[in-house]
Amino acid sequence: MTTVADLPTPALIIDSAALDDNVATMSAVHAGSRLRPHVKAHKCSALAAVQAAHGHTAFTCATPREMLGMADAGLGEDLLLANEVIDPRRLRAMAAVQADAMITVAVDSTQTIDAAAAAGLRNVLIDVNVGLPRCGCQPTEAGRLADYARARSLVVRGVMGYEGHLMIVSDRNSQRESVRAATDLLLLAHRDVGGAIVSAGGTGTYDLHDRVTEIQAGSYALMDTHYAQLGLPFGQACFVVGTVVSSQARYAVADVGLKALGMDHGDPAIVGATVHFCSDEHVTFSMVEGGQPQVGDRVRVVPAHIDPTMAMHSVAWLIKGDEVIDRWPIDLRGW
Repeated sequence: MTTVADLPTPALIIDSAALDDNVATMSAVHAGSRLRPHVKAHKCSALAAVQAAHGHTAFTCATPREMLGMADAGLGEDLLLANEVIDPRRLRAMAAVQADAMITVAVDSTQTIDAAAAAGLRNVLIDVNVGLPRCGCQPTEAGRLADYARARSLVVRGVMGYEGHLMIVSDRNSQRESVRAATDLLLLAHRDVGGAIVSAGGTGTYDLHDRVTEIQAGSYALMDTHYAQLGLPFGQACFVVGTVVSSQARYAVADVGLKALGMDHGDPAIVGATVHFCSDEHVTFSMVEGGQPQVGDRVRVVPAHIDPTMAMHSVAWLIKGDEVIDRWPIDLRGW
């Protein structure tokens, strides 16, 4: 039997019980096609298969690599690339799998529409800016773009709008009102665009939408400290295991550093400890509860941002208790 203690560190582990609980909890709220899980949060087709087993057969992707990998894994019933792409080679590669997979790409300009049409893609979704200063057209431009796409012989399936700027808002009443205002903009665009799909949301707003057709949540499956602060009903399922390599009078150091963690949301956490800082290959911490760690001890580091953390590892180890029960490649990494 292989245990967590046998893994070379840093090692990305996924607690199977916590994962199953998270997926079941979300499925109870948004069943079947009401949820379009975002695979950018885990970049792992094996984990996507767990979500599919709970009835979620439509998926959101962030990169062409994720789209192609999901199709290759037999999970291509309904794939949405919620991102603008103009690279003709990557667009043609997605078009080439349309015989076996439903491929839809987000567009927000005549240029992205032209690129999709030239590559032979069939389906698009109009990406609408609902407040996040990133991709997405103005709501009043959505109808014109939909008409242009149809003139290019593309099927316009509807609209999407990601209120990413509202995912981490501590005041739930304020968040609810802001989400409603963002949805108003999306529905304004949908009135002019048409189509069956109104796609929005994420883990932080998964329970605040009652006027869209689907939710694009992803981080809920594994979680991180950033989302944990909201008190959502999802538990931490993913950790980076490190080995204590130095133990001094007032602190200890483990071999989990910047190259093993997504750091854009701040330092990671270690239960019962204060994390002081991370460097390239190390995390320096002091215990608040329990004794001083000794060289060779293992610690579980909780990522602050799960999405980039997953992209830094080539494999995840699925565990049950301390037993390693499977090895899941993070096979959707790369662009």
